[in-house]
Amino acid sequence: MPAPTVPVRVAAVRQQSMPHFLNGLGTVTPSADVLVTSRVDGQLMRLHFTEGQHVNAGDLLAEIDPRPFEASLAEARGTLARDKAQLINARRDLDRYAKLAAGDYIARQQYESQRATVRQYEGTVAADEAAVQSAALQLEYSRIVAPVSGRLGLRNVDEGNMIKASDTEGLVRITEITPCYVIFTLPENRVPLVGAALRQTQEGAARPLVQAWDREQKNLLAFGELLSMDNRIDQATGTVRLKAQFANDKLALYPNQFVNARVLVAELPDALTIPTAAVQLGSRGSYVYVIDKENIAHVRTITPGIATNSLTVVDKGLQAGEMVVVDGLDRLRDGLRVKIAATVETPQAENIRPAL
Repeated sequence: MPAPTVPVRVAAVRQQSMPHFLNGLGTVTPSADVLVTSRVDGQLMRLHFTEGQHVNAGDLLAEIDPRPFEASLAEARGTLARDKAQLINARRDLDRYAKLAAGDYIARQQYESQRATVRQYEGTVAADEAAVQSAALQLEYSRIVAPVSGRLGLRNVDEGNMIKASDTEGLVRITEITPCYVIFTLPENRVPLVGAALRQTQEGAARPLVQAWDREQKNLLAFGELLSMDNRIDQATGTVRLKAQFANDKLALYPNQFVNARVLVAELPDALTIPTAAVQLGSRGSYVYVIDKENIAHVRTITPGIATNSLTVVDKGLQAGEMVVVDGLDRLRDGLRVKIAATVETPQAENIRPAL
């Protein structure tokens, strides 16, 4: 009695380019994060921004009552004018004393005393000029401008309040998220792969591609590039930190957002790929069932390479075009005849830059 045929589904070994991604957990950080604070004490008169607004560096954000600073500046300028007049008069006296001392009409000591008086007034004028600059600077600080470009958060103070330079909460926070960064970690055994990819950039290659996916790894949020890898491994976690930059033109990434980062460390050209479901693990290692032209199943030991949920690279053991079993494996034995119920297509390798 002939052995019964086993119905199976098969797929062909497919030769294609296969990207090698490494997955890590990361957090979005802004490229600039500044807490806007006052540099002088006074009453907040006006706010010139709305929460969530995008501002450019130098834009006016708030005004503090300038009258005390204007008065201080006027006083400093008055003191400067007075001391300058005294300096001019002292210099004139010095010129006269110099002529009199040359003719021995006055004691030399009187001339030297006048010279000391001139130098004293010169020092006083220099101090007055510094006081004027300081008062002018205080007046300038009464106008609070954006130190960097970015998006404003929620304001921490309202108009009419007295604010101080020592306030720790500040007025508002500015964050720049175009571009932004993602800081993520990888296991220490992945360091050689990342290091090799970064070394290629030093030889003129493009920086390694980085993808940012949402928490559930269902939605691809943005594309970026790997900037650098930390210079040490965290001994507590056995991981190394990496930093990637994202243009974030569509504002899909937000500061402190959790993301799944995937960095492309290599791309294998003409790799032999099969559905991951076809790969079995036994006492002798990984193997697959190969179907010959007579529909006979044969066990074939393979050396698998990188793998995803749907696709596995075979480094050794198969050839392009061979048929492997992907469904019906539980009833198969080496040498059994099979009935091919369906031929499924081996998945296409992931497109490195699919449309967002």
